[in-house]
Amino acid sequence: MFLLVAIALLLALPSPWNWVGFGICFFLFLGEAAFWNSKVRGRKARVGAQTLVGQRATVVSACHPDGQVRLQGEIWHARCAEGANTGETVIVTARDRLTLVVERAAR
Repeated sequence: MFLLVAIALLLALPSPWNWVGFGICFFLFLGEAAFWNSKVRGRKARVGAQTLVGQRATVVSACHPDGQVRLQGEIWHARCAEGANTGETVIVTARDRLTLVVERAAR
């Protein structure tokens, strides 16, 4: 954001103030870039199917034992050994290929 402001000041202000404004905003941009770089460095991205385990889902189609659940806006095929009715909340305990293994959430 500071880089865009720096370029706008370079074009909008009269000389020599355009270079002063550009320099200040450019150094603020470098500081912002260094700050965000230090915040995200070393963090591992959490992606993939392993992030689904432990999430709460809503049953869309009754699971007796197979059905469908809505998880993070997506509909997944699910299997619930104890059974779950439409509208109930379940917790994902495992994944078997493209099928989520779920169990009823404690109330």
